[in-house]
Amino acid sequence: MPAALRGAVVAIGNFDGVHRGHRALIAEAKVQAEARKAPLAVLSFEPHPQEYFRALRGESTESFRLTPLRAKARLLADLGVDALFALTFDAEMAGRSPQDFVQTVLLDGLSIGGIVVGHDFEFGKGRAGNLAALSYMGEMEGFTVTAFDTVTAAGDEKISSTLIRQLLKDARPEDAARLLGHWWAVEARVEHGDARGRTMGFPTANMHLGHCLAPAFGVYAVRVSILDNDKVVSRHDGVANFGIRPMYQVNVPLMETHLFDFDGDLYGKYLSVELVRWIRSEAKFDSLDALIVQIGADAANAREILAKTA
Repeated sequence: MPAALRGAVVAIGNFDGVHRGHRALIAEAKVQAEARKAPLAVLSFEPHPQEYFRALRGESTESFRLTPLRAKARLLADLGVDALFALTFDAEMAGRSPQDFVQTVLLDGLSIGGIVVGHDFEFGKGRAGNLAALSYMGEMEGFTVTAFDTVTAAGDEKISSTLIRQLLKDARPEDAARLLGHWWAVEARVEHGDARGRTMGFPTANMHLGHCLAPAFGVYAVRVSILDNDKVVSRHDGVANFGIRPMYQVNVPLMETHLFDFDGDLYGKYLSVELVRWIRSEAKFDSLDALIVQIGADAANAREILAKTA
């Protein structure tokens, strides 16, 4: 551990989505870090523990992740986090006792000075460790432990990654954004496609989602960031279709994004496509001309939506 990161105040959790609840918890850790003149860090696990246990049980491998590691790291950096400790979650990690996790990982490995966790935090093999146990170990070993209450939205609605996933599955990206505190985005590199969009006058950047949640199929008004080494090079409004394209029977769902008023080569570029509003379901058209007319209407609709959206 670099000397500059020793004694950090560490927020522990999966932080999938980096939603408003996560942000509030991290903000509390930041207050403590600044008061101590200590680094602010986040501790998370890769892969997500649920992914590990699902694979172990032979369950569905469909990805549920809101924010893959790269996107999560960038969102955390924007919050002023000095370091992200992304620990490998494997059989060895899953088998650690609560005492071993605290001594070997938190103290010997990371040299933490304080911890901020959710009030229902559990850890160690079989979730045998709880907040009371962690607080006791903190008293014995000299690190502070702060429990942070659950953050709720309007109407005492609990802000959770599970709820946000469902909203995206239900084609409600604006409601997901209300709980996230930011637009949810699909991030991936642009791949070569069949160039059909270009021949129709609407060239698209084609992206496979990979280890990322699949939102509802359909057409969306989007905002697109072109990234270079995780820095935003430029931002553009656009319209995107996510799905299997019924007219062409694509086997693997694809995100196809048309950037408005953009002329350039995007192949190999890394894009962040923010879903702002769901416009319509996917549909199969009787002819190519009918499809082109609909794409034009979708683009006009998306421009209107984005012009009214901050």
